[in-house]
Amino acid sequence: MKIDFEGKTAIITGSTSGIGLAIAQGLAGAGARVVITGRTQAAVDKAVAAVNAGGVSHEAAGVAADLATAEGARKLIGAHPEADILVNNLGIYEAKPLLELDDADWEKIFQVNVISAARLSNHYAKGMKQRGWGRLVFTSSESAINIPVEMVHYGVSKAAMQALARGYAKDLAATGVTANAILPGPTATDNVQDFLAPMAAERGISVDEMASRFVQEKRSSSLLRRFARPQEVANMVVYVASEQASATTGAALRVEGGIVETPF
Repeated sequence: MKIDFEGKTAIITGSTSGIGLAIAQGLAGAGARVVITGRTQAAVDKAVAAVNAGGVSHEAAGVAADLATAEGARKLIGAHPEADILVNNLGIYEAKPLLELDDADWEKIFQVNVISAARLSNHYAKGMKQRGWGRLVFTSSESAINIPVEMVHYGVSKAAMQALARGYAKDLAATGVTANAILPGPTATDNVQDFLAPMAAERGISVDEMASRFVQEKRSSSLLRRFARPQEVANMVVYVASEQASATTGAALRVEGGIVETPF
C-alpha cells in the first residue's frame, strides 16, 4: 500500500507537539501540504521547522491562533480558507475530582475539545462536500469509553468528540467526505511527561518508572503494557485520511493498546 497525499492540503489543530506534530509529520511525509496550528508563534515556528526538516515535498505552513475561540478560528480560516483534510486534534485535560468541578471547568474543556472542532468542521466540510472529497478526523480517546474517575469532564468531552464524528459522517453520507474518530490511549507526549512529573516526584521515582506504574495502576487492562508513541497514533490518522480508507466513515478507531475490554 502506497499512501500519497500529493495535491492535498491538511490542517492539523493542536499540532506544535505530541500527537498533533506526529500527525503533521506523517501527512507531510506522504506528500501533503500541512498547516501547523498552535497558540504561540514561537511554538508554531519550531514545529514548522521540525516538519520541514523531514525532507518533505511541500514546505509546511503555520498559523498562531487560539482555536478554542471564534476569533482564532477566523484567523485560521482567513489564512487557509480551504482544506482537503482537517484533523481536529486540539485538546486539553486535567485531573480534578468530579465533585469539585464547576461550570467554568466544564465550559473550558468543551470550548477547547468540542466546540473548536465543530466550528472548524462546519467551515471546512462545506468545501470538501462541494469538491466531492475530504477527510474529517477527530481525536477522541479511550477515556470516552473508559471514563477516568480522576478526570470525568475530560472523558465526557471525548465522548462528545466521538459523537460529533459520527454526526458529520451521517450528514456527509455519500458525498466522498468521510468523518472518523480515533481513540488513543496513554501516549508519551511532552504534556503527559509534565502530567506525570509531580506524581513521580511524590513517590521519589523517575518519570519513566511513573509511566510504567501509571499503566499498571490506572490502565491495568492494557495489552500493550506501555505508553504508545505519538507516531503510532499518527499512523492511524495517516491511513484514515488516505484514499485507501474511502470505505471507513462514522467509525471510532482505537489506538489504545487494548485497554478497553469490549470488542466493539
